[in-house]
Amino acid sequence: MAQSPYPQSDRALVRLIERSPGHRAGYKQLVRELGLGGGRERRLLLEQLARMTARGDLVKIDKEQWSLPSATPEKTMRVRRGEETPQVQRATRDKLVAGKLDLHRDGYGFVRPNGSVDREDDLFIPPNELNGAMQGDEVLVDEAPRGRDGRRSGRVVRVLTRRNPTVVGVFHYARSYRRSAWDNAPLIDGNYVTPLDERMTQAILIPEGAELSAIPKETPHRVIGEEAQASQIHWSEELDPLRPLEGLAVDVEITDFPTPGRPARGRVIEVLGPPDAFGVDVEIIIRKHHLPHVFPANVLAEAEASAAQTVDSLSAREIAQRRDFRGLPIVTIDGETARDFDDAVLVRPLANGNWELQVHIADVSHYVRPGTSLDLEARLRGTSVYFPDRAIPMLPPQLSSGMCSLRPDEDRLVLSCVMEIDGRGEVLGYEVCEGIIRSARRMTYTQVQAVLDGDAATREEFAELVPEFERMHELALKLNAKRHRRGSIDFDLPEPVIQFDPDGNMEAIVRSERGWSHRLIEEFMLSANECVATWIESQDVPSVYRIHEVPDPKRIVDFEETASQFGYSLGFSSLPVKRIQTKGDRRDARGTNRQVKTHEVTETIPVTPQMYQKLTAKIAGKPEERILSYLMLRSLKQARYSEKNVGHFALASPSYTHFTSPIRRYPDLIVHRLLRDLIRSGADTRGGAILSDAPQPWGQKPVGKAHGEKVERRVLEGPIPEAELGAIATESSQRERGADDAERELIEWKKIKFMQDRVGEDFHGIILSCTKYGFFVELNELFIEGLVPLSSLQDDRYFFRDTDRQIVGARNGRVFKMGQQVHVLLDRIDRQQRRLQFALLPDEGDVAAPRSLRRPKTAESFDGERAHSSPNRSGKKGKTKSKARERNKKLKGKRR
Repeated sequence: MAQSPYPQSDRALVRLIERSPGHRAGYKQLVRELGLGGGRERRLLLEQLARMTARGDLVKIDKEQWSLPSATPEKTMRVRRGEETPQVQRATRDKLVAGKLDLHRDGYGFVRPNGSVDREDDLFIPPNELNGAMQGDEVLVDEAPRGRDGRRSGRVVRVLTRRNPTVVGVFHYARSYRRSAWDNAPLIDGNYVTPLDERMTQAILIPEGAELSAIPKETPHRVIGEEAQASQIHWSEELDPLRPLEGLAVDVEITDFPTPGRPARGRVIEVLGPPDAFGVDVEIIIRKHHLPHVFPANVLAEAEASAAQTVDSLSAREIAQRRDFRGLPIVTIDGETARDFDDAVLVRPLANGNWELQVHIADVSHYVRPGTSLDLEARLRGTSVYFPDRAIPMLPPQLSSGMCSLRPDEDRLVLSCVMEIDGRGEVLGYEVCEGIIRSARRMTYTQVQAVLDGDAATREEFAELVPEFERMHELALKLNAKRHRRGSIDFDLPEPVIQFDPDGNMEAIVRSERGWSHRLIEEFMLSANECVATWIESQDVPSVYRIHEVPDPKRIVDFEETASQFGYSLGFSSLPVKRIQTKGDRRDARGTNRQVKTHEVTETIPVTPQMYQKLTAKIAGKPEERILSYLMLRSLKQARYSEKNVGHFALASPSYTHFTSPIRRYPDLIVHRLLRDLIRSGADTRGGAILSDAPQPWGQKPVGKAHGEKVERRVLEGPIPEAELGAIATESSQRERGADDAERELIEWKKIKFMQDRVGEDFHGIILSCTKYGFFVELNELFIEGLVPLSSLQDDRYFFRDTDRQIVGARNGRVFKMGQQVHVLLDRIDRQQRRLQFALLPDEGDVAAPRSLRRPKTAESFDGERAHSSPNRSGKKGKTKSKARERNKKLKGKRR
């Protein structure tokens, strides 16, 4: 049977469409010309077309038709009603840019071109040029000529992909609505929903009859916390029979997207409850970020059938292919509330004085087969999402906390990495294999930490395992020392943990504990991930890697400028720069005596992980540690998944992947499939030494492990095509970002709720950053941020000095800068933007403390850059002093 010509490269697909009449082609035409067979090949084609459309390489001009942007026919570029737009008729190929729209609450937006990572490439979109696009949409932009300031701008000519099929917001019954006097949104007469995403500034019209008249019943597939279910019972009984939905959070399906002069229309598909009701905040976040939270019936059926495949039901041939680790004192170590145990470990001393480290990971690939509904749902979710009081799993509970969970005293299938490690923590060799284990004990971090701390009662309870944990601790110290020699960066930044009382109410926000019980598992998982990545790479087949690229030169320079204010540096004696002159500067200087302005552009900077590591050690325990660690982290790029291996900068590792959490991360499942296929195809399962002193030229292809010579490998066709791995890597990175954003937003929401009863209390904090409208303060003990507006400092005229990012008084010279300790009072809570506003309090001995503090007059005055760019500067001394005395008396009364 002839091999299918698919998958094709993106370039080959573009050439095929170029040869088509009118430089456009339909889906059926492409299937026919490519000679595609089954559903898998056609699915890969659709994924490739969607990926190329999102990048802007193609334009989708009809339901199943694509065209090159340079040849997009004017008559096919129409809006939903079939009307051509003048913007499209004027669009030309060299000005068309595809990207994602990110709106601002003031109505304007920015589009970052697909493939760009630099914010300087963003295009500014005025409010009247959005052409009906909404937050997050993939759009096609007609770029305008650059202005004198050099800023890119344009107008949206077409929405390529709608990213908001549903919107969560607050329901209101009919009354005329207009957001504000400067808002260009059309007038809405009728029932409407105001989105809870502040970047969506226009309300959604709910036509008569499109609102729900009753609360929908729960389904067994919906992931919802118990407290939210109980809360729904209470508020549903208290609804006003005449206006039952007024003020409730609802989820709305968009039936008609907005156009210039016409608002979006929708229908209510779910009532969540009062926005401030207990547990409803999680439901809002889930729908706001479009997190899949319902498992379809066919997925649940497949999960049930897969979970029925116990170890006892395996054939003798399947058992013979696996190594039997049962009978060894293997344990799992997780948090107290964990339900899915996907990793188990064992450390044993060897006769030659070295160590054997066994890392066993649940073999999810045995239960989740490629192309099944279960697999497609896992790929759609990409990752499990964890909230303080619940989780949205990637896999149904039958697998995630059932057959794929390494429960104690139950036989489980695993993929294992067995490593030999010497006394310096160096990996001398390793082996990957399929196995079967029976976990001896389910341990928690708290229990293991108590054993390591010498707690007598805990050591007696787990007496038979105490030697095991002590060996683990000893080996983890050696592995950590090895990583330190290599240059691995370890930011020990505090993370907020929300504590609840027995009734489910927030009790405190504390710093997360990260003892050696956590760190030893981290060290073991890091070693296993590195070994698996190195082994797959040695097979010369495509894979998915976890990469962390070298920081951008501009970010390094920005960090160096800030760190120098504290007397620190990454260790550069001088930064390489080149001087350039732009055409605009030369044109402006033409015919004048002015010298042409010269710009300094930073070239490639030879930065290494060791530079960050050394600076981290210097600031350890210093007052400025918190702020500099935060800024160092911001100067680095975000780690992501990629089919191209460029190494992991922060870990100082030339080859790294994610292998240890297939229950909750889709890329780990893909790595498991690659391992299984390679092992069963007869590949040598043993790997050589991975030494920490091998040269690592960052930004290049990983070097040879032994001699430091660059290895040029010919990548063979592997179990999974490289194009498909690239799509999976991109999707998984996007899902991970979305989950992180949702988790972070909910934590901030919880913080606001926690502080709502503490208005008027005073706190000590540190200045995290300064802006032109105030400075942000993080409270020392609560890890909660808030803003001290510039307009609240009335003892002087303060301004933001962008040369050193400080706020300075014009007359008294008082300075507010990053890392400075301040004493503040919680003045008010801006619920609309979910932000705390602090007022500065005078500290004892502070001779330059403000003599007056005032609350902004209206809620609109606390509206970002617009509100605080022009603070009130009346300069009337007599009235200011009297008001200051009165204000200070009020503040002192609040403190008492």
